[in-house]
Amino acid sequence: MTYKLLKKSSTLALSLSLPLIAGSCFANNISLEQVTKDISYLASDDLNGRASFTQDIDKAADYISNRFKEIGLVPMAGNKDFKQSFTISQIAPVTLSVSLNGKEIADKNLAMASTMAKLHWQSAKDFTTHTVGQADNMRQVLGEINQQGGQHLVLVNPAHAKLFNGYRGYFSRGLNKLAIEHQGAIVIVLTEQETVKDIDISATTTITEQRLTNVVGVLPGQQQTNEIVLYSAHYDHLGATPSDSEDNIYNGADDDASGTTAIINLAQYFAKAGNNNRSLMFSAFTAEEIGGFGSKYFSQQLNPDDVIAMINIEMIGKPSKFGPGKVWMTGMDRSNLGLLLNQGLNSQEPVVYQDPYPEQNLFYRSDNATLARLGVPAHSFSSTQLDKDQHYHQTSDDLASLNLTSMHQVIEHLAVATQGLVDGKITPSRVDVNNVKGHGKIY
Repeated sequence: MTYKLLKKSSTLALSLSLPLIAGSCFANNISLEQVTKDISYLASDDLNGRASFTQDIDKAADYISNRFKEIGLVPMAGNKDFKQSFTISQIAPVTLSVSLNGKEIADKNLAMASTMAKLHWQSAKDFTTHTVGQADNMRQVLGEINQQGGQHLVLVNPAHAKLFNGYRGYFSRGLNKLAIEHQGAIVIVLTEQETVKDIDISATTTITEQRLTNVVGVLPGQQQTNEIVLYSAHYDHLGATPSDSEDNIYNGADDDASGTTAIINLAQYFAKAGNNNRSLMFSAFTAEEIGGFGSKYFSQQLNPDDVIAMINIEMIGKPSKFGPGKVWMTGMDRSNLGLLLNQGLNSQEPVVYQDPYPEQNLFYRSDNATLARLGVPAHSFSSTQLDKDQHYHQTSDDLASLNLTSMHQVIEHLAVATQGLVDGKITPSRVDVNNVKGHGKIY
């Protein structure tokens, strides 16, 4: 099959012509040519950015399914094929009106996150009131409310207008829920008022169902068949903008066609080796970009106690600050997985490093967090220098922006580093669920 490559193909050709990383002590077990074919298709303009709920992401799912079939994987127990389809609820705000202390509040000063079809508050007894003053932490207040659930009115001082507008824009796009298990709402008013004497709030939403699909393949174990090593990545991205500009497609080459390519080629490598004592599961998750719903649904389809470790591969298309072919791991302090992987490499210096961007809270920003909440040693592995990368969530995150030589070596390193998991020789410590922040109840 001929793939439509992206812009700046000369840069790609240059990266492919480079030798493997100097000083590497690992054999060339994984085909750079096949890695290039896979990511070239997944990040191509033909897939139009792989947005959730589109035909384009379905094309990507077909491609991944076909690769799993070629490799010789089998579907996950309970699935008739590699596609694991499910539905989520989309909750879109329709109307919101607020009269506070006899004054109608302008729409531009209102925001709402609600899992309720409608609400009508006419008394302070109908909700809990919160104020966010000039010196208060608005993000923290909303986060605590979200964890608590229930019905809330939040009066926000205009000093927080910029952050308020950010939340307003986010909430205006609606909420997505795997299941509407909690009826709750947060109505936010940008105002200098700090007390509620008279109130009249009315709001409505629409709730619709949408289909999503994970792609999951299994390489059954030869001995410890009930013990699972999970390799995962998300294959969705942001789609395209309705623009006539030359570059309007969010190709998501690094985020996360690179990780998806990795799990496909790791599956091919281990299937060819044919010596895995534990069962290996390879999951391409959908809908990570809109809330991690693929991993949430997936986690309900198996016993998390059976998952020995989760190697979630997220953005490995560029050399890390620690050098080409090396990765950093989120949440290294939450299990001893990183230590065990470095020991398995028998290298004088580590290949797996601690997350160098702790302020970005990355442990909770990818699909690993869902399984970690269930006690699985679930971590994300990345190489991108987030403090310098100019392509994250931009249309410029295309194939030409990647270093395929470094990416290929990351995959090689992960194959070697995780061999002890595959053989059943190492078992990492479990994550303490009491120290992992839970999902919000409303948004």
